[in-house]
Amino acid sequence: MTVWCVEDDESIRDIEVYTLNTTGFAAKGFADAAAFREALAEEKPDLVILDIMLPGEDGVELLKSLRKNADTCAIPVIMATAKGMEYDKIQSLDLGADDYLVKPFGMMEMVSRVKAVLRRCRGKDVENVLKAGGLCVYPDEHIVTIEEKRIQLTLKEFELLRLFLSHPGMAFTRDQLFNEVWGSDYVSETRTVDMHIRTLRGKLGEYGKMIETVRGIGYRFEVRV
Repeated sequence: MTVWCVEDDESIRDIEVYTLNTTGFAAKGFADAAAFREALAEEKPDLVILDIMLPGEDGVELLKSLRKNADTCAIPVIMATAKGMEYDKIQSLDLGADDYLVKPFGMMEMVSRVKAVLRRCRGKDVENVLKAGGLCVYPDEHIVTIEEKRIQLTLKEFELLRLFLSHPGMAFTRDQLFNEVWGSDYVSETRTVDMHIRTLRGKLGEYGKMIETVRGIGYRFEVRV
């Protein structure tokens, strides 16, 4: 599945593309509508993440153009809107956007929304299950199984595991994990992350060893064959 990200902020665009590429998608980034249109003349993506605030032709105008063209009208589009811009969200949905993300958004949320939109649009093309050997996480049902036996996790343990399995091999700092799972508005300490990692490892048994401590950084989930 190919996902194209149209975002003028290079740092945001790079992390979007990196995250999508590491979670099983073929992602490309474009800084403006002109570069996107040039690539679109050669091939068509399976989904587009489109920022509203673009230099030159903005995201809303680009969405209108995509929906009016018979060759591109069926491409799923997720709009990225600024926090508090309720009108932008409503306008985007009215013009045919399939979903929206409100900045700043977490990469886990982005991947989840991409998968959800693709499932709606392509049916069985995207299987919504994360696997590492006999460990399976079913995000929609909030179910975790090991060798087909269901195990019980708390909500935060589940979100940590889902984040790790969505980004295998990626090293997360404690701050990143805390912000992704608890949210930047939650008042606590990053030691909370260590406590939940410890209990999660225990519940996962042998699979808990895949959650590795990265000295001086934080944690990563390393899939071992």
